Order: sequence, then structure tokens, then C-alpha cells
Amino acid sequence: MLDRKIVDTVEKLQIASRNMPKVWDGRSAILEMKAAGSRQWRQMEWMGFYFEFLCQTHFEGIISMPGKRYGKTEFDAFREISWDFKAHAANTTIHNVITNDAEAISDTISDYGYYGVILAIGEVDYNDEERTFKQWHDQLKEGISQYEINRINRGAMSRRRKTAFVLSEMHFICFDGETLSQCGGSFQKGFRNADGSPRREKITVNIQKIPDAALVATEGF
Repeated sequence: MLDRKIVDTVEKLQIASRNMPKVWDGRSAILEMKAAGSRQWRQMEWMGFYFEFLCQTHFEGIISMPGKRYGKTEFDAFREISWDFKAHAANTTIHNVITNDAEAISDTISDYGYYGVILAIGEVDYNDEERTFKQWHDQLKEGISQYEINRINRGAMSRRRKTAFVLSEMHFICFDGETLSQCGGSFQKGFRNADGSPRREKITVNIQKIPDAALVATEGF
């Protein structure tokens, strides 16, 4: 049985989430983050960072941000349990969401009984064939990132950038070890960094397999 304090926190978060914008335009979101002094406005995957930015704005005073740190891993927020903020495209064939470091999640569940994920879902628009959104973002950054330079040197294809997101629902999820095992898998296990060192394993969650027992609340937009 979920502790009443956690349920109360979710209720407050759910109410606060109703003030979030439904339509996220990529250009406007990036400029908003830049103007507010966020360090994440340069990121290619702006959608997830903008959701984190919105959570930091709208959830202030309800949960502490950032959250607890385990080694080099820091969760997005904490109140009663550790929380992470994730945004996911509904119009995709991939239904796995990468959450956080596997060892840190295991440790926080051991410490507090649960691990929380606030998941925003909506339809996305993508860059046109001329990649005008990417060109605009590169211009704003006054150049391309080292990550992009490395991709070009490897000869890898550039991913299509998301240009807009329309929020349709937000899920407030609390995993214990059992419910997480029903929908969770591993990511980066066995992968190596450029220097040959092993990458930290992360947990992915298949959102189509999240058990009802873990779903505390859903807010529609």
C-alpha cells in the first residue's frame, strides 16, 4: 500500500501540472530556457529538458529539485521518494523510456520503497527535409557541438529534430521493485565509452507494460 504522504504529494503535483502549457513549440521553448538562464537550451533533445524546466517552474514548493544523489547520479527531485521527469512521443513505434542509472534506482527503492516517474506524453512534429529547425538552432548556438562534430567524423546519420510537442496526458508513476521488473529492461549494458571504459547500465521502461499497481494518477490535457 502506497504511503498516504506520497499520494498527497501526487495530488498536489497533479493540480500544479494543469497550469503547464499544452503546446510546446521548439523554438519558443529553447528561447524561454535560454532567457531563464537554463544550461540546457543548447541540447538537441530539447523536449525532455523543456519538460524538466516546466517541472522546476510549476512544481516549486511541492518537491525539492534537484533530488537525492547516489554516487554520480542525481535524481530530478525528491519528496518522500526520488522522482524523475520524462517526456515521450506518442506517435512513435518505440515505447521504451530511458529513466536513470540502474544501481541508483535500486538503491533509492531500497532506501524509500519506491521510485517515482512523472511522464508527459504527446504527439511531436519533426524537422522538415531542409532541416531548417536544426539550422536555426545551430545558428543560435553559434556553431555545432562537439557531439555533432564527432557524429560527422563517424559518418553517422543526423537524427531528425523534434520541432513541437502537444501534451495529451501526464502520468504519475511509483515503482517498487516488483512493478518495475514487470516493465523494465536494461540499456547500455555491455556498452563502452570512447575510452574503452564500461558505460553505466540504465533502466528502460516500456510504457505499454506499466502495471496498474504503479500508476498513481493520470492528468489529461
